[in-house]
Amino acid sequence: MTDFRFHPQSQLIQQQDSYQVTLYTAINHPYQKIFVRVEPDHEEWLIELKKPIVEGNWLKWQATIPISPHSPLTLYCFKFLLNDRQIYLHAAGESSRLPQKHYHFRINTLDKPPAWVKQQVFYQIFPERFANGDPSLTPNDQSYSYHRDGRKVLQKQWGEPVAQSHSGTGATEFYGGDLIGIEQKLDYLEQLGITALYLNPIFCSPSNHKYDCSNYFKVEPHFGGDQALISLSSKMKQRGMKLMLDAVVNHTSNQHHWMDFYQQGKGGAYHNQDSLFRDWYHFDNHGNYWSWKGVETLPKLNFANTEVQQAIYSGPQSVLKYWLKPPFSIDAWRFDVIHMLGEHNSAQHNAHYVAEFRKSIKEVNTEAYMIGEHFAEASQWLQGDQEDAAMNYYGFNQPVVAFLAKVDVPRYVPVKLNASDFANWLAEARGSIPFANQLAQYNLLDSHDTPRFTHLVQENQQLAMVAATLLLTYIGVPSIYYGDEVGLTGANDPDCRRCFPWDEQQWDQQVLQHYQALIKLRKQRKELQEGDLISLLELEDVWVFQRWLPEQNSLVVINRGEAQSISIDLSAAQYSHRYTQLHTGKQITVEQQQLILSLPAHSSMVLSSH
Repeated sequence: MTDFRFHPQSQLIQQQDSYQVTLYTAINHPYQKIFVRVEPDHEEWLIELKKPIVEGNWLKWQATIPISPHSPLTLYCFKFLLNDRQIYLHAAGESSRLPQKHYHFRINTLDKPPAWVKQQVFYQIFPERFANGDPSLTPNDQSYSYHRDGRKVLQKQWGEPVAQSHSGTGATEFYGGDLIGIEQKLDYLEQLGITALYLNPIFCSPSNHKYDCSNYFKVEPHFGGDQALISLSSKMKQRGMKLMLDAVVNHTSNQHHWMDFYQQGKGGAYHNQDSLFRDWYHFDNHGNYWSWKGVETLPKLNFANTEVQQAIYSGPQSVLKYWLKPPFSIDAWRFDVIHMLGEHNSAQHNAHYVAEFRKSIKEVNTEAYMIGEHFAEASQWLQGDQEDAAMNYYGFNQPVVAFLAKVDVPRYVPVKLNASDFANWLAEARGSIPFANQLAQYNLLDSHDTPRFTHLVQENQQLAMVAATLLLTYIGVPSIYYGDEVGLTGANDPDCRRCFPWDEQQWDQQVLQHYQALIKLRKQRKELQEGDLISLLELEDVWVFQRWLPEQNSLVVINRGEAQSISIDLSAAQYSHRYTQLHTGKQITVEQQQLILSLPAHSSMVLSSH
């Protein structure tokens, strides 16, 4: 453990053309000099920190750094001189040499995520499988036109097993979930502690997953239509809840009237080379169109076409603006495969279009939240000028699965990762984006695209609860995939899209109570919403970290292994002498700067300061 700490958010004070930064070190630090290093004009400045004050068992240093005039991003790090050595402190940790700029602390002076986001607990719903509020809306064999490709609508009873692959009926079997059902279950969600919903696509589409949109300006009638969304949005606002919808604008359905593959309308691009929509897609010289990953039913939109731009984001009645306005008034957009959209048959000029999406969204609602789906490392989209956050697969889901389930995502082959490897992976993923965006990152254990976490740990209830502890205490915004809180399991999609079991006898009450307690704690404790993360102990199976603000802190203990006792040295940390343990309410006292804990196997512990 180092003997210096840095908290980049609560101690950052913006002035007209500068920032005041604060650094904390141990009182008995051995350093001769400490500098903050910046490059306001691409040339190194070293600003010495002087005259610290004592705060608790730390020294508090402050300095004013200039804002970079040539870029919205201001980058900096700290340099410590010690005899014949130097140590650099940066966003991903420490090094004996100047780190790459990729890991410098960074501030975006112009673009920050909405302040409300970090306070939320999201809940992701796959609408077709959450709750059937109006059985008369459930699709039947007359609802969609599949006859041309041999598929049929399969109507199933709630809770029946889901198809095991998309090659058969995976996309065309229906249980009847709808927006009316979601509205009817708002009491349940509010009691759980949920403050925001993310809904998988709800616009017109011939599939149950709706990632093949056939009309961007109409809510799926089998979900209840536009009126059901208006009602749901209104009821959520009355409860102070936020609503995020799924934007699938990289591609459309081939049944969309712009393409009209099955000649259900007139003027579509596929059968008419003179169609007004021909250049909305990318066709080769043989009349074949470019599609998402070669899937014929998902033709890719060509953003080089200015009319596509108008329709999707730039026009006053564009898709992105339309649903942000009354009477729908959604609060956020999640973008499907946002990194893949671009011009013609590629992701050409992708950054430009993502930034334009942001601009269009913020024109309607400056407080709207914008996230993108990325399974891989996504820092290039997360510097403030494009997305507010990503679905944090790389920076949270993948390392948590690797550490607790001991499998690699997305191939799900065995992987060996100790607590130090785990902590370093998380730190590196955090360290390449501004702290404000770290706090807005959309953290998840699983989703409609992945196996359920419970499945990956072979139904080990204790490890599932350890993962929940990480989800609700780690930096970023937690998102619970519907049913995880009651022990719902499932393999890779479509099996992870099982119906929510509304028979409470099927619920794992211990898991549910664990989620409820963690959610309540997160909403009560400011440091869990916006505090820094300090790693305190890294063993083979045990990781201990602190979520810290100057006025309060929480200690989080993760043990994936067997029962053991640990000793946590707090001599170089700012801590409280007494903590309250979540669940038990037990008072735990720090003796002589050491915290001694006995950990059960496969367990977690959260200790909150008084």
